[in-house]
Amino acid sequence: MSPNESLKPLEGDDGPVFDEPWHAQVLALADSLVKAGLFSAGEWAEALGAARARAEARRDPDTVEGYYLCAVEALEELLAARGGISPQILAERKKAWEAAYLSTPHGKPVVLGGGRG
Repeated sequence: MSPNESLKPLEGDDGPVFDEPWHAQVLALADSLVKAGLFSAGEWAEALGAARARAEARRDPDTVEGYYLCAVEALEELLAARGGISPQILAERKKAWEAAYLSTPHGKPVVLGGGRG
């Protein structure tokens, strides 16, 4: 396997497994946090399963996007519980990112914090 081979999109029977790069990134981030010991693979699976169950109870569509949103929800919950990130800080960061990407011209990199990173 070449060093870049792992960067190719995963392929299923019907094409790429993920619709967008960030769909895969949330799972890669969760995997990195499991490997770093922030939470276990079992805790991740439990949190993701609980998020999926809540989505099903809300009758959210069972789509790749829906699965991604459940993965984000599960990751945020675990980070709040294990990573010391409060829901308030998470909400503030989301708001800052939204303001940054809405004010960024198309094709330009999004910069959080007015150019300070």
